[in-house]
Parts: sequence; structure tokens; C-alpha cells
Amino acid sequence: MTPAPRATAPLVRLGQGDFARDIYPEGSPMPVLAEPVVDLRALIQEPPDVYHARAGEYLSSHSLREFRECPARFRKRELGLIPGKDSEAFAVGRAAHVLILEGRDRFETEFAVGGPINPKTGQPYGSTTKAFSEWAERLGKPAIDDGQAAVIGEMDASVRAHPIAAELLADGVPERVVRCDYGGQRCQGRVDWINPASGIGIVDLKTCDSVSWFEGDIRAYGYVHQLAFYRALLAQVWGVELPVHIVAVEKREPNRTGVWLIEPRILAEAQRENEQAMDELSQCRRTGIWPTRFESLRRVDRL
Repeated sequence: MTPAPRATAPLVRLGQGDFARDIYPEGSPMPVLAEPVVDLRALIQEPPDVYHARAGEYLSSHSLREFRECPARFRKRELGLIPGKDSEAFAVGRAAHVLILEGRDRFETEFAVGGPINPKTGQPYGSTTKAFSEWAERLGKPAIDDGQAAVIGEMDASVRAHPIAAELLADGVPERVVRCDYGGQRCQGRVDWINPASGIGIVDLKTCDSVSWFEGDIRAYGYVHQLAFYRALLAQVWGVELPVHIVAVEKREPNRTGVWLIEPRILAEAQRENEQAMDELSQCRRTGIWPTRFESLRRVDRL
């Protein structure tokens, strides 16, 4: 008597609930799950500068985070009293996102790589020099130097070599914008990667100094609140709550990559806090009172 074949255990499970997806070893059968019907045409594809130019019209996850921390600072920035800064670190992070999520062709279209040569040394000028800035300005697009480009290339290779990260990013659409009314506010979000049809859902790419300490970064920078905001916007449009993953890759050697699944109960808790903050924002607009959150006396009662 021939024994019945044993079921092959999955290598990993991605997503949760109706969106759960088991990844099986190559060559083994994989069950096909029912998939929600969503229309990706509801999402907007537009350049980053167009998206950021509309920050005054819409509430974003980043501006909501600033409001949660300090309504007074949020209001001053809204009124244009605090200028925004496009730092070198931001430019490099943006370049990494483009290469990893949108590919080499898009990267080479959007960014200049290299720099002018210093005739005295025969070496390229550094990215912080006036000569480099003038060179980039003449090209009319952001620029990164050869060293930065090499690091970004290593980060891209690391993400693609990670089995779970590669699976998450194997199919889907990058850098899509969603705009809708939510929590009494006009809101917008720019989602790094989305693939609702495969059970993967939302994938957010982060760069970090060390994946060993990245869970601290998740808390320190409010990443769960950011992704709960994106998930809620997409739920307004599609009527489904998607799974949420974070792919983090180090900006320095050995450029390790890690993947995190955000549990639904944590997302739900962050969503409640976001909605409470949006209610408070509406109240601040009605009253004209924008607190700093440090009006009361605080006590130090532990070392």
C-alpha cells in the first residue's frame, strides 16, 4: 500500500487573515487563496515633487505625526514659519527607494551619479562642495556621488538577496498615491509598494543604521502610526484592511536586510490614536489654540 503524500510545510507565511499567503519550497504545490477585488486605478501615479507640493491641501502621515508630538510646531509649519529642508541623507534615501522599488532605468533617469573632477587632485569633488552643487544644478536633477551610489547598489543587492523581501517585492506597484476624506480631514499618502491581489498588501521600505536596533526605530519614528494611516486610507477607498510589512535595509556594511510583519492589533491601536489626533486637530482649528504639550509641570521620579 502506497502511503499518502505528506503535506509540505510552508517556508514562511506572509500576510494575515483573508490575505494570508504561504510560501512553499520550489516545486511543491501551493494552494490558491481567494483574493479581494480591488481597483488599482483608484491610486494615483505622480512625481514626488507634485505630491509634496500638495502638502498644504492634505494631511499626511508625517504632518499628523508632527501634530501628535507638538500641535504648536505643526501649526507654525502649516503657516510656512518653519521652512522644510531637503537634506543630503533624504536625497540618498530617496535614491535608494527609486533603485530598489522602481529599478535601474528609473534611477538613472531621476538621478545624476558622479560629479565634476577637481583638476588639482584628479578626484571628483565631494557631494557637500559648492562645485558639486553647481554641477547638479546644471543637470537639473538630484545628484549623488560615486560612493553614495555604490552604497545604494549594495543595499539594492541585499534586498533582492533576502528571500522574504524578494517575495514581497516580486509583484506589485511602487510609489502610488491615495487621496480621500478620512477622520474629518482631507488626507493623502504615498505608499512605497502595494500588492493587494497576492495577499502581500502594503510594503514599506526603510533605510536604517542597523537592523539589530530597527524595532527601536519603529517606535522612535512612529512607523506603525504611519502605516496604520496608509492602511486606513486604502480601506476608505477599497473597503478592505490590508496586511502591512516593513523591509528595512542598512545604510552601511554589511547592508543587512530584515523584514517585519506589523500585527493587526498593533495597527488598530495606532489607527485609534491617529483618529484621536485628527479629532484634536479639528478642535484646534475651531478654537485657535495650539498647545506645545508641555504646558503642565512634569516630574522626574526615576533614574
